[in-house]
Amino acid sequence: MSSVTTEFADGVAVITINRPEAKNAVNLDVAEGIAAAVEELDARDDLTVGILTGAGGTFCAGMDLKGFTRGERPFVSGRGFGGLVEAPPSKPLIAAVEGWALAGGCELALSADLIVAARDARFGLPEVKRGLVAAAGGLLRLPKILPYQLAMEIALTGEPLSAARAHEFGLVNRLTEPDDALAGARQLAATVAANGPMAVRATKQVLSMAIGYTDADLITEQRRHIDPVFASQDAQEGALAFAEKRAPRWTGK
Repeated sequence: MSSVTTEFADGVAVITINRPEAKNAVNLDVAEGIAAAVEELDARDDLTVGILTGAGGTFCAGMDLKGFTRGERPFVSGRGFGGLVEAPPSKPLIAAVEGWALAGGCELALSADLIVAARDARFGLPEVKRGLVAAAGGLLRLPKILPYQLAMEIALTGEPLSAARAHEFGLVNRLTEPDDALAGARQLAATVAANGPMAVRATKQVLSMAIGYTDADLITEQRRHIDPVFASQDAQEGALAFAEKRAPRWTGK
């Protein structure tokens, strides 16, 4: 089965990460699948808005760490991690979140323009627990939405944020009952898709540009700080410890 499935109808593209057995962790195949789906969303005149979601009750558990230890990097040239975070679509994208949106999964959700989440969903950037850094735009986008101190707490502790608290602070647009996030996202998407397609696309572009949401220059600049971390012994140790279900042994190297 395809690791990313798509559905196109009534002006809406539904893009589903389809690796439920791996909590929808992002490998290269997923990244390429999302990139292709986003490109189709932008290219088709009959589509106005997209929805990104995950199969099996989990949005996305982040980068596939087992693949990372084998040297696989789930990046697409020009689009970055997950085929999305450095170049979101020019059309609006809604994240429909059930369960966990962790690490790169949280960063995929932050790449969307709107978020609909089940009440029991959780968001988090636990990279520091693995000796890594949230390098896929999360550290740039989170403090634009949340208060600085709350964003810093989430990033430095690696502890999750509940969907209810995320909604309280404006990270989540709409809360739904468990298992209803996609249905809620479809309702929101239908409202958007009922409007003029060119007007919707231009509105998204101007609004995101106004707050520097994509931060292309900052994404490039952050590599100066982050690349040495990903090349470190601790990065490998954190991933191995996770795979082996043990506490990491940090060396600071």
